[in-house]
Amino acid sequence: MSAPLATSATPLDVLRLTDGLVVHQALCAAATLGVADLLNAGERSAAELASALHVNEDALYRTLRFLSGHGLFREIAPRRFANTPLSEYLRSDVPGSVRAVLIFRGSRYYFSPFMEFLYSLETGVPACDKVLGKGAFEYLRANPKEERVFDEAMTAISALSGPAIAATYDFGRWETVTDVGGGSGALLAAILRAHPALQGVLADAPAVLERARRREFLAGELTARTRFEPCDFFHAVPPGSRAYVMKNIIHDWNDAQACEILRNCRSAVPDDGVLVLIEYCLGEDNTPSVGRMVDLVMLAITGGKERTVDQHRTLLAGAGFQLNCVVPVSTEIMIVEALPVADASSCKRP
Repeated sequence: MSAPLATSATPLDVLRLTDGLVVHQALCAAATLGVADLLNAGERSAAELASALHVNEDALYRTLRFLSGHGLFREIAPRRFANTPLSEYLRSDVPGSVRAVLIFRGSRYYFSPFMEFLYSLETGVPACDKVLGKGAFEYLRANPKEERVFDEAMTAISALSGPAIAATYDFGRWETVTDVGGGSGALLAAILRAHPALQGVLADAPAVLERARRREFLAGELTARTRFEPCDFFHAVPPGSRAYVMKNIIHDWNDAQACEILRNCRSAVPDDGVLVLIEYCLGEDNTPSVGRMVDLVMLAITGGKERTVDQHRTLLAGAGFQLNCVVPVSTEIMIVEALPVADASSCKRP
């Protein structure tokens, strides 16, 4: 017999949960257009904005009116809008800008697999393969424009969390650190600034390293303390450091692939070194969290997953590491410190 429905719930409460789709698309479109940048100089009418952006005036007005109801923009007079504290973060030129992240989340690469989410639920296979005809990272390599959008978003996310990560963990005691799959270098730059005696290596694909050089996170006073090393972590990880860092890398891959990456890290990490994984927390209960949301993003797009601490422990043990400790950066992000096992010959893949 079914339990009685909670008296405080209504069918409309369920339907309202799907409203997020409309908020998501309207917000991503406003970010892509750069509405907040245009409003930086002051209030403007919907007509002025539409003319500058080359879009339909009435459609833009209705979209901004809707977003204003969610605290994004403010209609200060009929059909005239200004920025709010929330929409300020949609600007391109402010610290903490999330514009690049929203442009990415509105892209075909990110959004279209969720049209086939049921396929992932039925098969366990990322819907990205079905919708885009390629695996997630193969698709990005074949579409340079979307790859740049992806890189910009990952850079923005690292810039947001990098200083807190660098301040939470004592990277400096390891003397040298390699950021494996470090992208633009935003995280490594934050770590090097927080630990002035530390030497750093940015390890990634050659094309990614070239973009990182142009972005110049590791320029200026960090130049003498940084090396750029080409790296395909499915084949080998460059040796030479005591500490190896991977931020949101392992979560992109299934257990077998993640174990392969970790084994290559183990070949590079010296016996007196460390592997530092930076991943999202899942926690012990089912309250809403970034980690649980990203877990479904991984299911639909890359085929990876977010993992509990125990799942990380098992995965690391299969690659020649022992989980030593977990350091919370925030309620959403954790640092997993893993030490190498001296004799990893008996390690089993998970």
